[in-house]
Amino acid sequence: MTLSVRRDPFSEFGGLAKTINDLNRAFGTGFPRLFNDEGLVNGSWNPSVDVYEDQHGIVLEADLPGLKPGEFELSIENNVLTLKGERKFEKKTDEGNYHRVERSYGSFTRSFTLPTTVDVNNVGADFKEGVLRVTLPRREETKPRQIQVQINADANANKAQTAEAK
Repeated sequence: MTLSVRRDPFSEFGGLAKTINDLNRAFGTGFPRLFNDEGLVNGSWNPSVDVYEDQHGIVLEADLPGLKPGEFELSIENNVLTLKGERKFEKKTDEGNYHRVERSYGSFTRSFTLPTTVDVNNVGADFKEGVLRVTLPRREETKPRQIQVQINADANANKAQTAEAK
């Protein structure tokens, strides 16, 4: 009798990635970070992003601490909004050695597929105190509308008389 065992060669890779990420949390960024909540990490740093919807459309807020407006790009192509740039490590002193570096640096790219309800011709963005705020308004024809319902008094009276007759 032959016993056949199938082995997934990648099954241990997930455990290795978790171990490396745990080491990063414990000892700083001395080890490369392999995964975040969205999958493989493109660079050594990805800015945190909040996306929410309000009455006018969608709002995207990205934390870009230490960056200046010329150090990142924001573009829309084929209904995909892309934010990319680089956060560079700048040594503050030439004399001392760093004992610990916990902040992440490097190039980043974040892309977001926009719904067809967004008016890409009227997108706005502002950058204040390290936070990029992108407003993505709804197209006019997709905005919710209130519809007034008229009640025909004669129709209600006829229904009432029919009900009484029965």
